[in-house]
Amino acid sequence: MNSLNQAYLDRLNFSSQQVGILRALGEYRGKQALFFKQSPEVLKSLQLVAKIESSESSNRLEGIELPHKKIEELVLKKTDPQNRSEQEIAGYRDALNLIHESGTHMPFTSNIILQLHSILYRYMANPGGRFKSTDNEIIEKHPDGSQRIRFTPTKAHLTSNAVDQLTKNYAIIMEQNKQDPLLFVPLTILDFLCIHPFSDGNGRLSRLLTLMLLYQFDYQVGHYISLERIFEESKESYYETLEASSEGWHSGKHDVNPWLNYFWGALLRSYREFEERVGVITSSRGSKTELILSAVNRRMAPFSIGDIESDCPGISRDMIRQVLRKMRNEGSLITSSSGRGAMWQKIFK
Repeated sequence: MNSLNQAYLDRLNFSSQQVGILRALGEYRGKQALFFKQSPEVLKSLQLVAKIESSESSNRLEGIELPHKKIEELVLKKTDPQNRSEQEIAGYRDALNLIHESGTHMPFTSNIILQLHSILYRYMANPGGRFKSTDNEIIEKHPDGSQRIRFTPTKAHLTSNAVDQLTKNYAIIMEQNKQDPLLFVPLTILDFLCIHPFSDGNGRLSRLLTLMLLYQFDYQVGHYISLERIFEESKESYYETLEASSEGWHSGKHDVNPWLNYFWGALLRSYREFEERVGVITSSRGSKTELILSAVNRRMAPFSIGDIESDCPGISRDMIRQVLRKMRNEGSLITSSSGRGAMWQKIFK
C-alpha cells in the first residue's frame, strides 16, 4: 500500500523536533506502569469516564449525537438501544469493550477489520462486516449546504485486495522491525482511511483500530484518557491533516508529515493529561476528593452536580455535594441557585 512499503519509508526524514516527540512518547510508555501501580480505584474511575467519552466523541465526529446521560446509560448500564443513534453508539460500545479486553491479541487482518465493522452495526437493520459495493467519496459539508470532495478513495472493486495488501504490508513491516511503531501505526490508519473500505463507519472504525494497534505496542493511555475526545476537541486539525497527507496518496507522492505531527501531538497530549490526573490524585490522601477537584477544574462553563457525577463514576452525589460546598465556602466556586437545578461556576482569579 502507498505508505507501508519500505521504499516509501526509507525516503522519510524527520526533524529534531519530531524525534524529540517520539522520544518523549517512548518515555511516557516506559513510566506508565508506575501509574498503573497507584490507586486502582482512581484508574477504574478514569476507565469508565474514558469509555463514555470515547463512545460519545467518536460518534459525534460523524454527526451522531445523544444526550450525555443517555450515552452514559448505554455505556455503563448496557441498556438496549431504542433508535438509530442509540444503535450506533451501542455498537461502538461493544467494539470498544472488545478492544479494551482483547485488543492486544487481535491481529491486524482483513477478518478482524470485518469483524469489528460487523460489531459496529450489530444493532442496525443493515448488517456490517461487508466491504463497500459502490464507490464512495470523502465529502466535506458546509453549514450553507454546499459540499466539497476532500478525497476520492479506492474503487469498490479494488477494495478487498487493497485491504489485504495493507494488512500484508503491515505484517512485513512488523517482521522487519526497522521502524518505531509510532511511525507505522498512524501510517496504517492513514492508508485505511484512504482506502475507505466501507460504505459507512470508516471514521469510527479507524479510531477503534488506532486503539487496538497502540495497545499491541503497550501504548495503553487510551484505556484511561479518551483519544477520541482529543480528536474531537481538535477536529479541525484532525480532518485538515488527514486531507493534507492524503493528497497524492494514490501515486505514492503524498506527504505524511502533517498527519504524523498531529497524531503524535494528540498522543502526547493524552499522556500528559493522564500524568496530570493520576499524579495529582495519587499525591493526595483523599483520592476521591482529588478526582472531584480534577473534574471541576476541567470545567470552563457552568456545570451541575450531575455533570461531575458523569466525570466521577462510583463517587456518591453526597460526597460531590460536600466537595462543591467546601469549594464555594473557600471562594473558588459560586452557585446560581439551590436545589436540584443548581448550576456551579468556577471563579477565575
